[in-house]
Amino acid sequence: MTSTSVASPSFGDLALLPAVLSAIETLGYETPSPIQAQTIPALLEGRDMLGQAQTGTGKTAAFALPLLSRLDLERRAPQVLVMAPTRELAQQVAVSFSKYGQNLKGLEVATLCGGMEYRDQLQALRRGAQVVVGTPGRIIDHLDRGSLKLDGLSALVLDEADEMLRMGFIDDVKRVVADTPTDAQRVFFSATLPTEIERIVNRYLVEPVKVAIESRTTTGENIEQRRVRVEGGAKLEALARIIEVEPVDAAIVFVRTRAACTTLMEQLSARGVNVASLSGDLDQSLRERTITRLKRGKVDVLIATDVAARGLDVPRITHVVNYDLPQDAEAYTHRIGRTGRAGRDGVAITFAGNREGRKVGWLEQATGQKMSEMALPDEAAIRAHRDQVFHQRAIAAVTKGAEEQRALVEQLVEEGYDPIELACAFAGLARADEAPIGRLQAPRKERTPRDGKPSRREGGPRDRAPREGMTRYRVSVGHKDGVKPGQLVGALANEGGIEGNRIGRIDIRNAFSVVELPNGLPSSILAKMARARVAGRPLEISEDRAPERAPRRRRDDDGPVPRRERA
Repeated sequence: MTSTSVASPSFGDLALLPAVLSAIETLGYETPSPIQAQTIPALLEGRDMLGQAQTGTGKTAAFALPLLSRLDLERRAPQVLVMAPTRELAQQVAVSFSKYGQNLKGLEVATLCGGMEYRDQLQALRRGAQVVVGTPGRIIDHLDRGSLKLDGLSALVLDEADEMLRMGFIDDVKRVVADTPTDAQRVFFSATLPTEIERIVNRYLVEPVKVAIESRTTTGENIEQRRVRVEGGAKLEALARIIEVEPVDAAIVFVRTRAACTTLMEQLSARGVNVASLSGDLDQSLRERTITRLKRGKVDVLIATDVAARGLDVPRITHVVNYDLPQDAEAYTHRIGRTGRAGRDGVAITFAGNREGRKVGWLEQATGQKMSEMALPDEAAIRAHRDQVFHQRAIAAVTKGAEEQRALVEQLVEEGYDPIELACAFAGLARADEAPIGRLQAPRKERTPRDGKPSRREGGPRDRAPREGMTRYRVSVGHKDGVKPGQLVGALANEGGIEGNRIGRIDIRNAFSVVELPNGLPSSILAKMARARVAGRPLEISEDRAPERAPRRRRDDDGPVPRRERA
């Protein structure tokens, strides 16, 4: 394995196709990032490559630009296949290929991801897409259907290979790598190099160029960055408490999908929060009206996706909450940069469960700043805050005067009611609309088997009630299909557009499996999950209504043990 170290040239020095070069000039790209400068020349030569780089270093352009420059646009068949661990990342990569190849006449990019219509994917493949980007499960599905063929492939890219391993896609990855033509270029990007990834590299990559880049993204020093340890099921209550207690003028709450944007807005609105949403499907006029309302103080909390919040500049935003973790450090930096504008102080709060510590570490490493641990306010703190707010309201009312109520109060005093008791009664009436304080689930401790990997199985879920806020569902694959917990997590998360850490206990039986999912999932999301394919079979998800088991009675050789008589 060889290593390269190249001084940073301009894009014009990198022998890119003129049409590709003109596209990146139109997009405003001037100087290659370190990983682009080291990667593009080797990939233009057709070399295999192993890149150690986190998302946010510019690695998508690092492989997209040279691979686009080597396409044969006359050949209407898959030439480049990019595998990504999540639907969101795959869609980002596909969009990047389309942008960088906007001047390539006849370029077709197909996106093969869960949660998207098969019809659109099949049409793109039939049109002869030269670039195919997708998630492992859906790529395997198309291979099994015969709608995707790899015999004409000239380049295979594994993006975030270690994340695919973590999500349980390693068998799918091995199959695709093994089925790729032996003379095809193989390009692997991975932030870390687990043993399993190293084995694949050593077996399938031929004298690969090795490039290692450390991401370094700066953030404003006037932005205080905090982390809250909270799991998916408790995020809503955690957010509600933060909004109530923190000195929030206006806040942006970032989620990963449009569906989550709508759901969270409805949940907060039901709690009395002055909230609006901003996602990529809004037309420009509605987007502008929403931002105007935020600027004028008619909206206090904005739920947004990364794409929708691009370029948003509202000075009154004091807080940014990463309800869902961003895909990369670049997105994180953009998110928290929506606060602390024009030299003002800002607060960025990131929700991350115990399983997401690794991603938090990447963000801290990339930004060069540690996130301080933030404890959520408990019930006593919430009540103390509400008492303080009411105290201020009461003083303001006394100062202002309420002469129209004096006659009524004097009448009640004359009738013999104690003034203090009356004041308590009036306070109770005035505060009757305060929302109840919900329960806050503590982050659960992960059981760790001997191999050191977190276990998704925590005993028999069908033998116990599901965790609070969760519903049990039955899926049609089990041990006989060779399914693993990580495959189920990846398929359900990608198809349903929900975070993997919101998926609860998984119990794999011989012919089926039982999975805990958050309460209240829309039927449209469940329908998408039902179409997900694992081990070549659709999941056919349905609510599990297993009856409660009666307690077992001890038996000996002669039948039931008689109950002991009371003395």
